[in-house]
Amino acid sequence: MPIVGQSTETTDWVSRFADEVIEESERRAPGKPVVVASGLSPSGPIHLGNLREVMTPHLVADEIRRRGRQVRHLISWDDYDRYRKVPLGIDGVDGSWAEHIGKPLTSVPAPHGSAYPNWAEHFKAAMVESLAELGVEFDGISQTAQYTSGVYREQILHAVRHRGDIDAILDQYRTKKAPAKKQQKPLDEAELEAAEGSGAAAEDDGSSGTAGYFPYKPYCGNCEKDLTTVTSYVDDTTELSYTCTACGFAETVRLNEFNRGKLVWKVDWPMRWAYEGVVFEPSGVDHSSPGSSFQVGGQIVGIFGGKQPIGPMYAFVGISGMAKMSSSKGGVPTPGDALKIMEPQILRWLYARRRPNQSFKIAFDQEIQRLYDEWDKLDAKVADGSALPADVAAHSRAVGTAGGDLPRTPRPLPYRTLASVADITAGQAEQALRILGDLDPGNPITTLDEARPRYDKAEAWINNHVPADQRTVVREEPDAELLKSLDEASRQSLRLLLDGLAEHWSLDGLTHLVYGVPKVQAGFSADATPKELPPEIKTAQRTFFALLYHLLVGRDTGPRLPTLLLAVGQDRVRALLGE
Repeated sequence: MPIVGQSTETTDWVSRFADEVIEESERRAPGKPVVVASGLSPSGPIHLGNLREVMTPHLVADEIRRRGRQVRHLISWDDYDRYRKVPLGIDGVDGSWAEHIGKPLTSVPAPHGSAYPNWAEHFKAAMVESLAELGVEFDGISQTAQYTSGVYREQILHAVRHRGDIDAILDQYRTKKAPAKKQQKPLDEAELEAAEGSGAAAEDDGSSGTAGYFPYKPYCGNCEKDLTTVTSYVDDTTELSYTCTACGFAETVRLNEFNRGKLVWKVDWPMRWAYEGVVFEPSGVDHSSPGSSFQVGGQIVGIFGGKQPIGPMYAFVGISGMAKMSSSKGGVPTPGDALKIMEPQILRWLYARRRPNQSFKIAFDQEIQRLYDEWDKLDAKVADGSALPADVAAHSRAVGTAGGDLPRTPRPLPYRTLASVADITAGQAEQALRILGDLDPGNPITTLDEARPRYDKAEAWINNHVPADQRTVVREEPDAELLKSLDEASRQSLRLLLDGLAEHWSLDGLTHLVYGVPKVQAGFSADATPKELPPEIKTAQRTFFALLYHLLVGRDTGPRLPTLLLAVGQDRVRALLGE
């Protein structure tokens, strides 16, 4: 069957997956909307590694939607999972969160001061807000609502009737685990948490009961925990008895009318594939190793009359600046953390430009400035038609969706420039506007809104991710001792700079001036190119720059000098340089 609207782009991973998903959906459910899925556990802050679980199917779904086809992107909120452990960086005033381990996430109180009714809703809300900012369209499904309302009752009874078949599949993989390989490099605890995933992959598969294998786990009717053991089950009546090892409570219920429990993970996941008709769903490394959830689920799904989704294993998403992040707030940074310092287009681009099986890092340190430089170069190439096809595709997926473009900064000035201005002005909006207005006198910015939201993101990065000892503080008074000690060549370099300030007072003009002073001193034209100059000119430039930094901010380095000069202002520059 021909694929409607099939892409001719052979280098873009999203288009290739979209082709496959459309073809597979037509094979399984012709004429029906394509169904792709993600699963997220709101057991704590949902981090940037988890975001790949959403962005991979989102990008594929959006490509399918761009082709005019109907598609549903399901996000299953695994809020009926057990509360496994207290996340890093979160602790109650009384340190009592551990007492809730074993309860459904929706039965655990929200962190202190939260506006939300329970733990799951608290962490879900932050992710929903971030997905809205990223332009991700999805249908959310609460597994608490599904299980407790009896939606899955027939699937649960079916699984219990076929527990012998499920047990036989699982038994193929119940082998002794090989000893863990020794890590060559010790990992930060937060990095371990990022690589770990939800933890569901390691949960009990239902084989620990005293009444033989049972794929269903009741939550205790007294303490609400899942530390229960099924002691008997009668198939004809669906009468189930269990005891709780946590509190000693025991009861007998009828499973055909009981809604306080869930299928064990390795059965729950394939059941949902069949129930929802999922065609595409990626899986993390914790679910994709031999004998783990995705592989086993591929066999168990047949018991429910379904097929395993197609989809890649996605690789680890690292953090550049992780040590600072985890030490300052605990845990792994979230999409909300990233969106405080970068525009949604940039975050979308990071996930769109790399194939799912390629790992990459998200920058919270100085690398973010280089990332923005790279993005701005790509933006310019796309605009002038010189970008490669795969780069054009990734850019298109970053700036918008099938529903339209995401809001953009009207005047996207260089991120490093905005960060320097925010650093130097310490949040003074009038000063910031003065400096930004001087960047391009021929077309000046007249309001900070023209530079927003990029300016706000750069300011947030400066304020929250740049250590205090790296912040820029302009001198209040000239360094009289240093000025007095200068030799004649250094005095001449300052004079050349000061003489040219008024004429070159713009970002481009000052860039030309500060790089040109050492050239002129050496007898060359200020316009001479690097090919026309001897190597020692670079050394002279570095020496000159270091002198300016010492006189202006008392350090060897700082923000780019043209930006710094604009920020300090002509009068103050002249005073600090000894005029």
